[in-house]
Amino acid sequence: MSDPIWILGIHMTKFGKYPDLDTVDLASQAALAALKDGGVSMKDMGVLAAGCLMASNAGIGQQLQKQIGQTGIPVYNVANACATGATALRTAIMAVKSGEVDMGLAVGVEKLAGAGLLGAGGRPKSDKNEWNPSGRYGAVTSTDGRIGTDSMPGVFAQVGMEYGHKYGGTSFELFAKISEKNHAHSTLNPLAAYTKRMTLEEIMNDVMIAYPNTRPMCSANCDGAAAAVVVSDAKLKTLSLEQQRRAIKVSASVLTSDPYEEGCQVLPNVNTLTRNAVKLAYEQAGIGPSDLDLVELHDCFATAELVHYDNLMLCEEGGAVDFFNSGATWRDGGTPVNVSGGLESKGHPIAATGIANIWEVCHHLRGEAGDRQIEGAKVGLAHVIGLGSACGVHILERSGL
Repeated sequence: MSDPIWILGIHMTKFGKYPDLDTVDLASQAALAALKDGGVSMKDMGVLAAGCLMASNAGIGQQLQKQIGQTGIPVYNVANACATGATALRTAIMAVKSGEVDMGLAVGVEKLAGAGLLGAGGRPKSDKNEWNPSGRYGAVTSTDGRIGTDSMPGVFAQVGMEYGHKYGGTSFELFAKISEKNHAHSTLNPLAAYTKRMTLEEIMNDVMIAYPNTRPMCSANCDGAAAAVVVSDAKLKTLSLEQQRRAIKVSASVLTSDPYEEGCQVLPNVNTLTRNAVKLAYEQAGIGPSDLDLVELHDCFATAELVHYDNLMLCEEGGAVDFFNSGATWRDGGTPVNVSGGLESKGHPIAATGIANIWEVCHHLRGEAGDRQIEGAKVGLAHVIGLGSACGVHILERSGL
């Protein structure tokens, strides 16, 4: 077994609207804060991996270097749909794991507030501080729904309905209750874009985006950035005891794409690549789902959260409805899911999300999650999925110090 890789420092900005800051500003904030959190500086970094999906050809990594330290190290500019941040982190992890460098920095940043309904033919939202479904998760075109759909609301609506058709037990109200949970969790997260608790009636009576997902059941457009510093085991042992104590072990880092399936060429399959990823992750970490103390999964829509209970093997196959109804996924349940508020409340600045999910897990494992702390958390899982296709799964463990 190879030596472990550790997350030494990590940070996420508050997600929301930043009309006076650009992507480099936000990325710089997150990167410098992550370096400070780890007790290191840019001169210690051997590699930089940076992701910004909406500006994937702009060389965000090199632009970031000019702000925080241009040291001549290799820079990887990453774009991998909603898994961009997780892919940037995995890029840095692989560089450290190879032995080429002993420390690396990964950054994900996106500016989406006011971007409207990207790529879906919808008109932009107003600038008021109101709910705004994230990016491509927007309106539908004139032909959408008649000859098929490639809009995210349509795709994930079908994913949820398909699960209900196969296993039973789903309903509009059930999916709305998942959203109700996440909005309740968000009230304890000061970095979330939205921290308003919503009643089941408010959620169900809001604007319908694509049945059964109403507007509060969709991830929200916002700006934000997140960054992480990773370090080799050998290098960590040379640092202070406090740095070693706060470091979080990366027990598994997995990235998958879709295997060929004939049906998947018509409707994207968010299930198989997630199941394949988590199987590998559990094997790498040497644990099972029952060992997890919390999970941050990719709830781009309420329907997505339900199917991912099953895909991540948090329940038996076909048992996602019963698993949710048991109360297990609330922060005081047996397997808390999206204690941060999830993408539906925390927000979804696309490239930042993969690292932000890991930030949440790390803070619980460190005992630094404040009012929403899951007491005694030792092991957590972070999951993101990007249609296109990509799925990133990381399993994290608390230091034994």
